[in-house]
Amino acid sequence: MTVTCLIEYRIDPFKTELFRQYACHWGKIIPACGGQLLGYFMPHEGSNNIAWGLTSFNSLADYESYRARLKTDPAGQKNFAFAQREKFILGEKRTFIQAVPESYLQLSNTEAMRTIYDCRYF
Repeated sequence: MTVTCLIEYRIDPFKTELFRQYACHWGKIIPACGGQLLGYFMPHEGSNNIAWGLTSFNSLADYESYRARLKTDPAGQKNFAFAQREKFILGEKRTFIQAVPESYLQLSNTEAMRTIYDCRYF
């Protein structure tokens, strides 16, 4: 069973570029520490102060091991310090979820046809 940690961030809407930098750094740090990073998501329209990060693990035990590695990782420590120093994260909460396999990452008909087309000719 794969479990996904969904982190909901409440961010300072005037410091979204700092949050973007923070998220970008996790793009290398999280996989290096053993997490499968699904991505970070920023506000686009509507609410301007909520962002999300999603990382998957094979189990909650794997998540706990990852968290221990992350806390001692020099790049991870540096990114945590960056967030504390710049104060662009106002709050966060973690929720553990799992995907419904039959609904996960389904392509639209247009994308599916493009994928079939691309596979046939390339």
